[in-house]
Amino acid sequence: MHHPTRRSEPPNGIPLTDVHRNGCRSSSKHWAAVVHVFTPTMTLRYQDVFVPGGFPPHTYNPRQSLKLEERLGEVRDNLCKLVTVTGQTKSGKTVLARRILSPEESVWIDGGSVGDEDEFWQLINQQLELFEVAETEEGTESVTSMGGKVSGGANLIVAKGKGEASASLEKGRSSGLRKQRTVSPRVAAIDGLKRLKPALIIDDFHYLSKSLQGDLVRALKPLVFDGLPVVAIAIPHRRYDAMKVEREMTGRISAIEIPAWSAEELRFIPEKGFGLLNYGVDAKVIERLSDEAIGSPHLMQDFCRSLCKVLRIQYAPNRRDLACEASSLDEVMRDVAETIGRPIFEKLARGPRSRTERIERELKDGRKVDIYELVLHALAAIRPGLVTLEYEDLRAAIREVAASQAPQLHEVVRVLKHMATIASSDQSSTPVIDFEEDEQKLHITDPFFAFYLRWGQLG
Repeated sequence: MHHPTRRSEPPNGIPLTDVHRNGCRSSSKHWAAVVHVFTPTMTLRYQDVFVPGGFPPHTYNPRQSLKLEERLGEVRDNLCKLVTVTGQTKSGKTVLARRILSPEESVWIDGGSVGDEDEFWQLINQQLELFEVAETEEGTESVTSMGGKVSGGANLIVAKGKGEASASLEKGRSSGLRKQRTVSPRVAAIDGLKRLKPALIIDDFHYLSKSLQGDLVRALKPLVFDGLPVVAIAIPHRRYDAMKVEREMTGRISAIEIPAWSAEELRFIPEKGFGLLNYGVDAKVIERLSDEAIGSPHLMQDFCRSLCKVLRIQYAPNRRDLACEASSLDEVMRDVAETIGRPIFEKLARGPRSRTERIERELKDGRKVDIYELVLHALAAIRPGLVTLEYEDLRAAIREVAASQAPQLHEVVRVLKHMATIASSDQSSTPVIDFEEDEQKLHITDPFFAFYLRWGQLG
């Protein structure tokens, strides 16, 4: 296996790799990102240009004014600090980290796949091919015996030809006892990290329980002090106990916050991408896409890819303008919403398993739903972005969509608590909402879910 090692910087600090004829990144175990030199003879597919959910080699925006790459890259230079990368879901945290710290040369742990501490260390051992059984051998070896008469003061080798000297050489033999001992996954992993010094990245750190977050930071603290590059990626919300980590690593935290993307930063993706496909796009179309993306580059990549699919766009041999009607954009929005948002919406709409039938409530449009669907319809009426909603705002929205009397406070609170539990459990792929009962505040933390509430078919 190729063990991760600290890599040297390529010229100008730009990672390099091979490029296929069609512009796709080749599998490389050396550099995480791609530098593409576009020529008129290179034929690109829109699937290569717009890459939602992966590393987009052609439309990656480094956001240079924020110096995010430079700050994260310091972790490789004996920084001796735990680097925390925080930002809203789908804001580009993982893409940034993978560009600077490639999975081929680093140890990447997905927090959502870790059940307990032993499993965390075992995942490290698997990637580094470390073993938890150590073998030692204890033994003795016979010495060479010499005999005979030697002339005074003479060396044995020389003396044999000069006097009465003889020497007998006995063949060496060895014998020993092999012993095995088993070490814990933690001991094996820490020893391997100490020796090999790969960068360790814990993605979705917020998925780990608060107690496990603290235990891991305490275990890794000595290695961080010795220069091991360690990065924790998390959403900036209470699931990630930043204060606990701060207490464990006083003065040893380098915090990198990934801000929501501005409209200008989002526009880079369609302007660059459609330009590579040899299309010009009207500024109003790009503005509409930027407004709907809720500050998420992932959503923008989805929009552009879906627009290419709807309009059947491929590389144009001759420069042309992209003809795009408002109806086509609406179709793109509905298509993306159904693709990315429906699964979690349906899980929240079902709610937890119930042994009793739920009371049906009528909406103003005549449909009948249970209280979980009613709350979701109220949220959709607000058309939220990534926001924090006060309970009274939600209650007012419920009154707007319900044909009958709105449910009581305790009923809505119970529903929100159940939804938050579903959203943060294994039943969901991402914690899309969170509810603080004491403050009576609902946090919408996932742009995919927010976007579905705007454009999804809630029926």
